[in-house]
Amino acid sequence: MTVSATGTGTGAATGIRLHAPAPGWTVDADVVVVGSGVAGLTAALRCTAAGLRTVVVTKARLDDGSTRWAQGGIAAALGEGDTPEQHLDDTLVAGAGLCDENAVRALVTEGPDAVRRLIATGAHFDTSPDGDIQLTREGGHHRRRIAHAGGDATGAEISRALVEAVQAAAVRTIENALVLDLLTDAEGRTAGVTLHVMGEGQHDGVGAVRAPAVVLATGGMGQVFSATTNPSVATGDGVALALRAGAEVSDLEFVQFHPTVLFVGSGAEGQQPLVSEAVRGEGGHLVDATGTRFMVGQHELAELAPRDIVAKAITRQMQLHGTEHMYLDARHFGAEMWETRFPTILAACRAHGIDPITEPIPISPAAHHASGGVRTDLRGRTTVPGLYACGEVACTGVHGANRLASNSLLEGLVFAERIAEDIKASTRECTEPVMPEGTTLPLLAPESRITIQRIMTRGAGVIRSSAGLAEAADRLEAIRDSADTAEKTPDDHKPAVPGVEAWEATNLLCVARVLVAAAQRREETRGCHWREDHPDREDAPWQRHLVVRLQPDRSLALHTTDTAQFPPTLPPLPQEQ
Repeated sequence: MTVSATGTGTGAATGIRLHAPAPGWTVDADVVVVGSGVAGLTAALRCTAAGLRTVVVTKARLDDGSTRWAQGGIAAALGEGDTPEQHLDDTLVAGAGLCDENAVRALVTEGPDAVRRLIATGAHFDTSPDGDIQLTREGGHHRRRIAHAGGDATGAEISRALVEAVQAAAVRTIENALVLDLLTDAEGRTAGVTLHVMGEGQHDGVGAVRAPAVVLATGGMGQVFSATTNPSVATGDGVALALRAGAEVSDLEFVQFHPTVLFVGSGAEGQQPLVSEAVRGEGGHLVDATGTRFMVGQHELAELAPRDIVAKAITRQMQLHGTEHMYLDARHFGAEMWETRFPTILAACRAHGIDPITEPIPISPAAHHASGGVRTDLRGRTTVPGLYACGEVACTGVHGANRLASNSLLEGLVFAERIAEDIKASTRECTEPVMPEGTTLPLLAPESRITIQRIMTRGAGVIRSSAGLAEAADRLEAIRDSADTAEKTPDDHKPAVPGVEAWEATNLLCVARVLVAAAQRREETRGCHWREDHPDREDAPWQRHLVVRLQPDRSLALHTTDTAQFPPTLPPLPQEQ
């Protein structure tokens, strides 16, 4: 894998784009939002309320993103005695020295009112008999500050409320549409996106939405690993698009593996059932096969330590005992609590032959959340003018090296609102997009997806090493070389045909290469990046961010920031100077 070190700088177009037919239809807008989770729909609602012509593009149906899978809840200082400052402290500790404190402060101070606006939009959270919002604890939180809905169906309720609000506001939506590439004008400013609509409808095939502002809210990239809590649509499309557009990405090495994912069998692949951290927040215990708790004494919060610490402890116990899973014991909850507080998890366990009321739940870590992504400033601006990012696709600096539980939904809310305010204040006319001279990216065969996932799971999973990462890098490069060969010699090798599965596999390879390159470069253990050959946290050389750009020749350029604070993404506006 070709990787070079460079100095800082804003994004410059790579000229690289996916191999796809030319757009056959066009829609004009002021803003196009790509994604329909909490971040995307919140941005769309706020932009629409500001009078901007807004189009939402989503890969499946409006309610099919990662948001609806969120079980635990949304974190905000809403409880008596809790404060944004305490929430900030917990977030900074979980982030292991790499949070951007200004971003965290924006999150925790604006978060409570953002949740109240979400409630005003129509979201119903669980309340006590006297009408107060019920709050629970999760890992890394010293106070009860997690608001939840439907017991353990918070994401589904938030998604329902936002989808209904978008429909009531008559926001234009294009469903079942995979975003392909960013359109830019002659000056390199955003001019819209190309996309492919799957199936019949008002639009079909490849088209374009022209807009001077594009908001990426495409979610995560969990499908780069064999086992993940992410839905099948989480293939890193937004990060890959941003890289091809010349944007900077950061912190991609920090992938959070959720400690307690239901173990459904040896070698299980694809989306796995999550067992929410809230089960431990309500008193569930992590135990080995003998029933012995192993988190006591390892951290002051025991089972409620930050996720990176718990995932590592479970992995160590699995290695020690030579097993593929540990157990989460919450039998003491009793039937009534399981049925009312955790009905979704109870149903999932029973569907796999486990009854948590009478037996411990087998669990193991699985890929869950990308702490890194497309680098943004506090207004959600990337290094490409007119391109914004929020939600899991973005790297705002909030999460640092490890996300604090239930901060992700709040981040989507807060930064989506900030993006809408910035777009409202800086609207410009849409300019004519130009197709740059450059490289059409050779596509991967759809079956490459499974190969990439297995490479990443083996070489860049929970535990990493120089040898494992080097092998992963070599094997990923071999996949890329094979696609190049097929493209150059079609008579001898059959190149992949443009289509959703080929585009997804190609995007997965793009983000996998960046993740592995960053993980190789960071020679320390910090947060959810665990190098067994560099087991210690090294602040002097590594308390800073790794920033990556894709070069026109498809090599990767890496540099580090000077401190844990991110530099500006774009030059300041005249009024800011």
